[in-house]
Amino acid sequence: MLFPPSFKATIMVCTNVLADALKSINNAEKSGKCQVPIRPCSKAIIRFLTVMMTNGYIGEFEIIEDHRAGKIVVNLKGRSNECGVISPRFDVQLKDLEKGWNNLLLSHQFGSIVLTTSSGIVDHEEARFKDTGGKILGFFF
Repeated sequence: MLFPPSFKATIMVCTNVLADALKSINNAEKSGKCQVPIRPCSKAIIRFLTVMMTNGYIGEFEIIEDHRAGKIVVNLKGRSNECGVISPRFDVQLKDLEKGWNNLLLSHQFGSIVLTTSSGIVDHEEARFKDTGGKILGFFF
């Protein structure tokens, strides 16, 4: 017997899949890897990664359906310094977006804040172009 009868195993539960995915990307970027697997897969993760890909911070990603929760393999470019989620998801109006931009990002020249709006998950530039506010999901720079 490996464990005494009084031993109770505790299982870690994934409470925020987006935070876990972005933390995996951060750790892989810092260790110099060129690919990182992310599981489980969700629509929010896919759309967040799409925003990162359109801004050039990551390469292409592949969704692998394994008849469980799914898996995503992301090709890294080595350009991302930091990415993370903002929890809780604060409401932000268009007029307050500039203040949030100054607090979250290091500079105006690079990085993005990702919002979930009525027109989908977009970065702050596209939200300003569409003239809409929403809830802050996260950031990357």
